[in-house]
Amino acid sequence: MSIRRACCVLELDRSTYHYKSRRPDQAGVEARIKEICASRVRYGYRRVHVLLCREGWNVNIKKAYRIYRELGLQLRNKTPKRRVKAKLRDDRKPATTPNETWAMDFVHDQLATGKKIRVLTVVDTFSRFSPVVDPRFSYRAEDVVGALERVCASMGYPKTIRVDQGSQFVSRDMDLWAYARGVTLDFSRPGKPTDNAFIEAFNGRFRAECLNAHWFLTLDDARLKMEEWRRYYNEDRPHGAIGNKCPIALQLPDGAPSPSS
Repeated sequence: MSIRRACCVLELDRSTYHYKSRRPDQAGVEARIKEICASRVRYGYRRVHVLLCREGWNVNIKKAYRIYRELGLQLRNKTPKRRVKAKLRDDRKPATTPNETWAMDFVHDQLATGKKIRVLTVVDTFSRFSPVVDPRFSYRAEDVVGALERVCASMGYPKTIRVDQGSQFVSRDMDLWAYARGVTLDFSRPGKPTDNAFIEAFNGRFRAECLNAHWFLTLDDARLKMEEWRRYYNEDRPHGAIGNKCPIALQLPDGAPSPSS
């Protein structure tokens, strides 16, 4: 049967039959969306679209959403942690120089009065140097950005910061700061603290040698004692993982004193 006859019987316009899609191949944008969602497992399609636009992809938000759904990447907030799957960055490698990779997390404690405090801790994964230990009653994303900006003014900006999925780290303020400063945020998988083992080890020493060894009467008292311990850790305490050297020996080979946070 001819095409003319078949289209007539089916009441189909021949132009529809002969139409060829002009949609460009979307394999490239699909691959890029997969890469973004593999490293930033808590990003929805809107933030994925923002990153695509930053990189120059000519994709509108509707197309980004359609591909996001087709790939099955939509978030399920109520999924039990034991069933959450995420993939570490394929290019994660051990740091070879200072300021290449930092690790960051929070530690919880309380004052002698029972009032809760949160402590932002940061450590360089190569030298084991801690650039900042900062206690506050509460932490918001802008507080984290302020603390990092303050210490980076004297230490320089790292290439990568390893963080968990905490709300302060996945926030828009943190993302904008990292983008503006050329810093990569490397997120751990949900429920996998071993993905950020350097900061977990540091926090264990910090709790055993400082938090459990002192009473903190006020926030200023806590800040003073924690800063004193940080300087001891950087400048005097031998570290077995770096040949029993002090972290400052690898971070600042000229022996300069530890920069104040």
